Amino acid sequence: MKPTPIKREIIDQAIQEFGIQDFGRATIREVKQVAAIAERASGEEFIKMEMGIPGLPAARVGVEAQIKALQDGIANMYPDIQGLPELKKQASRFVKAFIGIDIEAEGCIPVVGSMQGGYASFLACSQADRKKDTVLFIDPGFPVQKMQINVMGARCETFDVYEHRGDRLRAKLESYLKAGNICAIVYSNPNNPSWICLTEDELRTIGELSQEYDVTIIEDLAYFAMDFRNDLSRPFEPPYQPTVGHYTDNYILLISGSKAFSYAGERIAVTCISNRLYHRTYPDLAARYDGLPFGAVFSTRMLYALSSGTSHSAQYALAAIMREATDGHFNFRDDIIIYGQRAHRLKEIFTRHGFQIVYDRDGTEPIADGFYFTIGYPGMTSSQLARELMYYGVSAINLGTTGSEQQGLRICTSFVTDNQYTLLDKRMQIFAENNPV
Repeated sequence: MKPTPIKREIIDQAIQEFGIQDFGRATIREVKQVAAIAERASGEEFIKMEMGIPGLPAARVGVEAQIKALQDGIANMYPDIQGLPELKKQASRFVKAFIGIDIEAEGCIPVVGSMQGGYASFLACSQADRKKDTVLFIDPGFPVQKMQINVMGARCETFDVYEHRGDRLRAKLESYLKAGNICAIVYSNPNNPSWICLTEDELRTIGELSQEYDVTIIEDLAYFAMDFRNDLSRPFEPPYQPTVGHYTDNYILLISGSKAFSYAGERIAVTCISNRLYHRTYPDLAARYDGLPFGAVFSTRMLYALSSGTSHSAQYALAAIMREATDGHFNFRDDIIIYGQRAHRLKEIFTRHGFQIVYDRDGTEPIADGFYFTIGYPGMTSSQLARELMYYGVSAINLGTTGSEQQGLRICTSFVTDNQYTLLDKRMQIFAENNPV
């Protein structure tokens, strides 16, 4: 057996010092810290694929607008709890231009990142009908959303969609919905961590069941228009960002500034509530919140209690980004398509050395190249592979932490640099020789 690029005892000692019993269950930040310790101790560069944060500069149009807002003195003023009127207007236009649906400006509400938008959505949905207190996650998904459910004391159910794509999705969803306790269904599209994208038939199924069982759909569009198989960046022209909003009027969209616009540091997003849901009055919500309808509860009760709104200057930034994109002056896809190019090269290296793409298709079509993808290796569990790759200077997270039942790891492309492709190729060649299939 050839020596590994990182001495095994360095990795083992770092894991032991953290008190991690099963490295496959380590959190993202634990994996990151072990990699950092090992990198310092070994003097060898790590190829870091565990953190799902942008690796590109923030959209310049947003930075300039935010600086101007600060220079104009906006920092000393509380933002309106409903949000900056200009951002609400531009968000409504953006949704029409790039998703092809109509949501009034009143229902487009700025939030402290999609994390807060999701939390407030879970709160509102789980309190809307006392008979429906459970959120259903179509997994794999973002682990922190389940943490949010736990923190607020709500309930959740989950299932791995891997075996339930296409025509099989309806039966799986109905097996939960028939119980009558599901208030909302949550998924990301494109998906974190697998990068699958739900097909139009699957979205239609979800929408139809939403109507039949009166369940709100929370669609997390954190990776907006980042299915690079199609150019979704031309305003008011198809193809549009796919959405369940074409098949139901009972939905909430979470549109983040973090990935598509690389504006993660300012914690800015917009929660877009369908026109019908925004004005809908639920007896249980109304009894608890002075007769208010869903949209007003979301903003003047949930968001007010959580943070009293979001950064005033960041709202100016997102308003400018959305305005320029909708007017056709800023093509955000041009700035971020490098993620897809990186994924293409990385997939080629991994598969050439015996790895498999775990979540590999949307219907009959191979998944897109984008921000994430998933890998597995024959004969290895997720935990074994996560630890073994650390000896080769590659850090990634176990799919098991995302609600997946498949054996493999999530790979993030955001911090891979051009000089690391050759390095990865050499290391994976040694890996394959040391772990023959």
